[in-house]
Amino acid sequence: MNTVSAILLAAGESRRMGEINKLELMVDGKSLLRRTAETLLASDLKEIVVVVGHEANKTRAILEGLPVRLIENEAYREGQMTSVYKGLLALEKECHGVMICLSDQPLLQAADVNVLINAFGERSHGSILVPTFSGQRGNPIIFDYRHRQAILNGERNLGCKKLIEKNPQQVCSFEMNNNHVVVDLDTPEQYAVFTAAANKETA
Repeated sequence: MNTVSAILLAAGESRRMGEINKLELMVDGKSLLRRTAETLLASDLKEIVVVVGHEANKTRAILEGLPVRLIENEAYREGQMTSVYKGLLALEKECHGVMICLSDQPLLQAADVNVLINAFGERSHGSILVPTFSGQRGNPIIFDYRHRQAILNGERNLGCKKLIEKNPQQVCSFEMNNNHVVVDLDTPEQYAVFTAAANKETA
């Protein structure tokens, strides 16, 4: 059986969103971060580690009551890969693949996560699965568990994007049938467009 664990990155400073922490933005009647965590919990993932950092106490409160393991990254200002490193260290269950999840994908569904888990298990080549939509690379990516040790052994500054660029022959692209993997919320303008579209759909 193909098993995949997840690291949910929730430590960033959300600078481009302005004064509000984007993880608090309301999507589907709940905060964006809690919605993302619940989406992952509803999927077939084996283990979920959430890495917090910026406004860690607030982030912990958002996730209160959810069966996820919270790990704090004190070095979150040094970049996203420090959170990936912390998450990899915290994984307790060996698995076939590690999914790196962003907290700001408001359309992502448990079904999308399961499609990626299955695609990783059935991939024709490579050790890094990258979802795409209309040729655009998206998230979350999944990499083979064996990359974990290489990163922990000193490639902590590699970054997921650089991991892909450094190992192009290991990348297996998987085209999704919806745009959920390429929509994220980084700026107030993006959130305004997203909420306007959501309101139009429910009107």
